[in-house]
Amino acid sequence: MEINTQDLLKAGVHFGHITKRWNPNMRSFIFMKRGGIHIIDLSKTIIKLKEACNGIYRIIKSGKKVLFVGTKPQAKEKIFFYSKKINMPCITERWLGGLLTNFSTIRKSIKKMNSIEKMKKNGTFNTLSKKERLLIDRLYNKLYKNLGTISNMNHIPSGIFIVDPNEEKIALTEAKRLRIPIFAMVDTNTNPNNINHPIPSNDDSSKSINLILKFITEYIICKKKCK
Repeated sequence: MEINTQDLLKAGVHFGHITKRWNPNMRSFIFMKRGGIHIIDLSKTIIKLKEACNGIYRIIKSGKKVLFVGTKPQAKEKIFFYSKKINMPCITERWLGGLLTNFSTIRKSIKKMNSIEKMKKNGTFNTLSKKERLLIDRLYNKLYKNLGTISNMNHIPSGIFIVDPNEEKIALTEAKRLRIPIFAMVDTNTNPNNINHPIPSNDDSSKSINLILKFITEYIICKKKCK
């Protein structure tokens, strides 16, 4: 898939926030003001998107994981769909504090969830009393809601992709503390200096989020096939 300006325009990737809600550090990524909003320079978007794709691919090529994060309504389904296409973990519900910085504890909860799944598959679950099954089911549903999408993440990820760092401040802080490379869609109200690989783009539109994620995943799939 080759990205071009027309595709980005159709998806509204160029629409930033209203001019009074901007971060001055985004100045170099802004093309102009129009109708009271900032317009993102799509030539910069294309450059940064390709750089991000190369960075994400290098991590995945080495057999490591990139964690995809997007909990806002516009991002949830897109993050889940595209991360699964390339078999990467994702977070679409609320971010659990310590997910990265206290991963050993999170990993214990994941193991507990996987253990319950095994009980259900091998029939052990059915030998329990009705009350025990009810309690275990409640625990499993709670664990699965928060951790089901990272059940195959055995180690701290080697990269993290974020839709809207302002929305995912805890994830951003934890990744920075552990020096995990951060890839992110950054709108005109975001500080790109906090991001290793910022992609200037509209992070509020589902169409914009969809196009950026589609390009990243198709790039990775294509590179794998062309090896």
